[in-house]
Order: sequence, then structure tokens, then C-alpha cells
Amino acid sequence: MNKKYLSISIVLLILSVCYTILVKNIDVAPIGPNGSEVGFSAINESVHNFIGVNMTWYNITKYLGVLPFLLIAYYGIQGVKQLISEKSLAKVDKKLIFLGVFYFVFVCVYVFFEKVIINYRPTIIDGELEASYPSSHTLLAICICGSSLLVSKYFIKNEKIRKILNVITIIIMLSIVIGRIISGVHWASDILGGIIISLFLLSTLKTAVSYVEK
Repeated sequence: MNKKYLSISIVLLILSVCYTILVKNIDVAPIGPNGSEVGFSAINESVHNFIGVNMTWYNITKYLGVLPFLLIAYYGIQGVKQLISEKSLAKVDKKLIFLGVFYFVFVCVYVFFEKVIINYRPTIIDGELEASYPSSHTLLAICICGSSLLVSKYFIKNEKIRKILNVITIIIMLSIVIGRIISGVHWASDILGGIIISLFLLSTLKTAVSYVEK
């Protein structure tokens, strides 16, 4: 196993946990809708007042958020094809298995933060005050698009097509993250939390893939 990637994963795990604890406990004030309390309130309120709310970008990122699921479907199909042809899970490419585990962990992280509320949104969407930390679209974009960039060289053999798809994947990822910031439907700390947690998850996947390569 590549010790460099493992060390990075451990550092990012510690950073993710510490940052989440800080967001929950530092400078907490009822600045959200319905008096909902928000950590890092001074910074978050200043950034939110500067950006405002842009529902056009919210809707754009909502629809763009469907595209990463196409990547999940593609790699899922690759795994099913190998399982059918080899007739044994043990013979399926371990990188695909690790990717499947990665997707499962991603879902677990999403569900966890839906149940354990750190922050609520700075604006009410469809009449409901929803959980906002970490930004789920930021998690989705970076984790799914980023994981595809990590493993695409193994499962898309045509180099020209792979490069084009990787560029499109990067554009989609950046559009979702930047669009989510511009939309103003998350506090700044929620976006940053989504980025940090996503980087931890990706570094863990990279560690696993480097183990298979070695």
C-alpha cells in the first residue's frame, strides 16, 4: 500500500472530524430561518449576505446533479458484466469492487448527515428547512466525478474518448460546486465541509487503488 496516500487519508479524516466539530460548536448563533442555529455564524452570515440567494443556479445545479449518476451506472455495468462473465465475485476487478464500496460509503455519509444535523440551510426550500452540512451536491460532484477521474484509465481504453469524458466530468464537477456556492442555498462552511469530506473519501479510494496496482 502506498504510505503517502494512506498518510494523506488519515490527515484528511482527522481534518474532517475536527472541522465538523468546530462547525457545530464555534460561534453558534440563531441566524438561520426560524431561528435555526448556525456555527461560524459571523463568517457564514457575511458571506451569505454578500452572495444572496439565486434560485436559477439552484435549479441548474439540481439538474446537473443527475449527471454523476450516469457515471455510477457506467461503472456498475462494468462490474455486473465482469461478474456475469467470470461467474465469481472474487474474479471481478478489485478496483471495481473498491469503487462499489466507495459508493456505499458515500451513501452512508449522506444518510448520516441527514440524521445528525450540523447546520440547516440559510433559506427555506419548498416550505421545508433542510439539513445543509455538508453540501450534498458538493459531496456528490466531487466524490462521484473525482472517483471516475481516478479509475477511468482502467475501464475506458480509448485514450481520446477517455480524455474527452474526463474533461466533461471536470466541467460538470466544477459547475456543480461553483453553482452551489453562487446559489446561496448553503452556508459557506457547508460547502467547505463538503469539499474536505469528499477529499478524504477520494484519498481513501486512491489508497485502495494504489494497493491493487502494487
